[in-house]
Amino acid sequence: MFVRRFHTSSVSFSKVVPTNLKGKKKSSQEWLTRQLNDPFVERAKMANYRCRSAFKLLEIDQKYNIIKPGFTVIDCGAAPGSWSQIAVKQSNADGAAPGKPKGTVIGVDLLQIYPIAHATTLGNTDFTRTESQDKIRSLLGEKRIDCVLSDMAPNATGVRSLDQENIITLCYSVLRFAILMSSPNASLLMKVWDNGEVPALEKNIQRYYQQVKRIKPRASRADSAENFVLARGFVGVER
Repeated sequence: MFVRRFHTSSVSFSKVVPTNLKGKKKSSQEWLTRQLNDPFVERAKMANYRCRSAFKLLEIDQKYNIIKPGFTVIDCGAAPGSWSQIAVKQSNADGAAPGKPKGTVIGVDLLQIYPIAHATTLGNTDFTRTESQDKIRSLLGEKRIDCVLSDMAPNATGVRSLDQENIITLCYSVLRFAILMSSPNASLLMKVWDNGEVPALEKNIQRYYQQVKRIKPRASRADSAENFVLARGFVGVER
């Protein structure tokens, strides 16, 4: 690859242009170019986060304070593990903040998850299956969940309507689990793709949480349909 340097009257910056694109699809070429020029990718490497998505959760948590020391956090769609890394730090699961309660973090994903210090990882595990959720319950024992995170997304089929339906199905699976397992005032954060089903999802979530809003952190690429639904103040089934 090489660096192409651009100049304007007021600023000079460099753009990395990959040279190993021969034989790759156009979409792959565009992805590689974006990755090489994405500041969050470089920041993730410097901070030892497993991927750039760490900064999405960091921004949301810094603004809304959804993970506190002592919290029990479930990370759905955890691989490669950057959200669980953040959850470990923010919940003090690593005990790095003496005198503050230590939290619990469980990460689950269909893919393999390489071990994350101070977190329990369930790789090669389908969160949507009853036996997977039963395993999480067994690990929790008597604990209730203070924050449910979901960065899950289905494998893209290329059929927009089907992809949208699939991610909404994942969201409802997470919501049902959160309703059954959350402690009072717990939070829920889940990824969605903009589509006509999201408002109905938000309306259903409002039955169980005091506040529900859709947000797009700066680390979400501007050209992406990705957004996050944040629900705070779990009130249970009866209101």
